[in-house]
Amino acid sequence: MNLKILELLQFLYGPEVGKDTYRKLEERVRAWQRGSEKRKRNAKLHLDTGGAEEADSKEHRGFSLSERDSFVITYGDQFQKPGTKPLQLLREFSRIFLEGTVTGIHLLPFSPFSSDDGFSVIDYRQVKPDWGSWEDIQALSESFLVMADLVLNHCSVKSPWFQGFLEGRDPYTRFFLSLSPAVDVSGVFRPRTHPLLTRFPTNQGDRWVWTTFSEDQVDLNYGEPEVLLEMIDILLLYLRMGVQILRLDAIAYIWKELGTPCIHHPKTHAVVKLLRALVDEVAPGTLLITETNMPQQENLSYFGEGDEAHLVYQFALPALLLDAFLRADSRHLQEWVSTIKPPGDGMTFLNIAASHDGIGVLPVQGILTEDELSGMIRAVQGRGGYVSYKATPNGEVPYELNINFFSGIAEPTLSESLRVKKFLASQSILLVLPGVPGIYIHSLLGSENDRKGAEESGIKRRINREKLSYDRVQDELSTRGTVREQVFSGFEELLRARVQEPAFHPMAEARVLPTPKEVFALLRLRRPQEGNRGVLCVCNLYHKPAEASFNAADLRLGEERYFTDLITGDVFYPTWETYSRFSLQLEPFEVLWLAYQRR
Repeated sequence: MNLKILELLQFLYGPEVGKDTYRKLEERVRAWQRGSEKRKRNAKLHLDTGGAEEADSKEHRGFSLSERDSFVITYGDQFQKPGTKPLQLLREFSRIFLEGTVTGIHLLPFSPFSSDDGFSVIDYRQVKPDWGSWEDIQALSESFLVMADLVLNHCSVKSPWFQGFLEGRDPYTRFFLSLSPAVDVSGVFRPRTHPLLTRFPTNQGDRWVWTTFSEDQVDLNYGEPEVLLEMIDILLLYLRMGVQILRLDAIAYIWKELGTPCIHHPKTHAVVKLLRALVDEVAPGTLLITETNMPQQENLSYFGEGDEAHLVYQFALPALLLDAFLRADSRHLQEWVSTIKPPGDGMTFLNIAASHDGIGVLPVQGILTEDELSGMIRAVQGRGGYVSYKATPNGEVPYELNINFFSGIAEPTLSESLRVKKFLASQSILLVLPGVPGIYIHSLLGSENDRKGAEESGIKRRINREKLSYDRVQDELSTRGTVREQVFSGFEELLRARVQEPAFHPMAEARVLPTPKEVFALLRLRRPQEGNRGVLCVCNLYHKPAEASFNAADLRLGEERYFTDLITGDVFYPTWETYSRFSLQLEPFEVLWLAYQRR
């Protein structure tokens, strides 16, 4: 343990309580160390490009992700087959279809839960028995980096902790926040439309308990040190069971103090710093990612000064991609990508186009105009999607768009082949941006809206959470020409090109190049230690042919006047308008990754 952890605990709880909490934390860490076998290094993921020696070297530098890495985001029960546990099916699917192109699995909450498809946790220390066991997760971690959610802000009303609160048992009486219903909470930031406080009968009479997200999800009180210690104990359990990356769910809300908005509180950042210092101390190489679906600057604040998250999400990207392809206009996307600055050594972004949640609207406030946002909402509703709202002092405003990304971006009036091309074009941009890609399982498999699931459950987000027959998915992936096969093979082609090119390293330089609005172009440049090579990534967002021209000086193009397309392996000769300028003619939704030697 170290002095920084002590200082952070004293900042959170005061000198004496902080010191006592530090002592208790030391005891828990020692118990974990005694009960844990030495952590195994997973050299298998790095065998293709240098083996275990290189992996250890990268981990020694504190950040081991590279161009080889991407994550598939999935529920533990995504695949269904009678007589087989879903986690075993997921491992089998991953070994058959993902090895060689994907290195990580973001396994969404897998503990027993009562609602919110896993995010209302009953028992953090258990795996949902009908899904599988800890052994299944450990087995998955032998071949893939496993990312798991630490649902920090709240737990289920059915959890033993909250049942202890209702029964008046210590320490659980201090685990939750109850207020008089007369207290003014109007200044608290609200991500949902329901009231902040929920009434519960207890053995001490009715209590009004803080519930940020739903009546079934009661917020934990991090002003009580025992809550933090319990969560750290669970974090350590996850590490022992093979989890290498911890996603801190809804982290922005965890510290409550009336008189503040109760979001992004300085003590929230202190908790993230503490968890970072802890994993750096006891499990070097473990990575933290913060889930803060907020405007860009608020989101980026969770990098801290290099002492908080290793990764943060690019939550503006899904809406900006959708907008760009709906209007065949890349200008907002170009401007936004141009603002992305390298966060610093040992930090990067997780880029997503879709996820188990909807397409967030808050992150693009101030980027899209009201008319553009309204147009996107109309398009989503016209393509079978929904809109979710949040409460504000000025009334309800759109919070997220609920739609499958394929259904949202590829209008049904296009031919099937063009729909697939358009969707894959949008995903190609995801794969070339600075950072690490996170690919939602339904995007990888070419799924579409599950309106039946949303309507039967009354949960809008279920439109993009359909459970799939494992045998049927295998059949469709093995049958040439099905939509699933076309999308998956297209993804596979892009990923195989990506993993072989160091210019796609998370920390390699990226530069947006000017183009007509219907074209997006990004230049990726290898880091100096990896050679003098660039990749010009060009994408046509339009259903008609397009043209874009480039200045050779902007690329620092050498004497060789041709490119190699990383996706197809073909040699590519552009049309030279002058000695210093060339143009590219692009088919509808065409994607080119053109590698070349730089001067």
